[in-house]
Amino acid sequence: MGDADNPFESAELARGPANHVPLTPLSFLPRAAAVYPERCAVIHGPIRYTWAEVYARCRRLASALAGRGIGKGDTVAVMAPNTPPCLEAHFGVAAAGAVLNALNVRLDAATIAFILNHGEAKVLITDGEFSPVIKQALESVDRELLVIDI
Repeated sequence: MGDADNPFESAELARGPANHVPLTPLSFLPRAAAVYPERCAVIHGPIRYTWAEVYARCRRLASALAGRGIGKGDTVAVMAPNTPPCLEAHFGVAAAGAVLNALNVRLDAATIAFILNHGEAKVLITDGEFSPVIKQALESVDRELLVIDI
């Protein structure tokens, strides 16, 4: 059955709810917040967030998206550098049940517009640093998007 030298693979100790919890992006964050609420989770320049703070911020984003009707199967595009709001989007969008479409910050406006159209994005979360290229891309998008500046 299992490897006799590995007790976790033996028939006597098969994986079950008592000894195994699958770790997914949606289970990782609440678990980290519960187990390590006051430990530092994010260091970005002068910004410091604990796991409890990151979890709360991600839940707020998920709630805000749900409040705008964003949910299961909807696409939320994100155009942001590797910053705390980008991290929060990765967890918050998934927590709302939506699909995250991360846009490469080096793309040109035409490519961004194509991705927004093809991915049927309903929301675009973007860093103000990319306003010129985003403004140009939105001129070629075939519908209205909710644009959230971070």
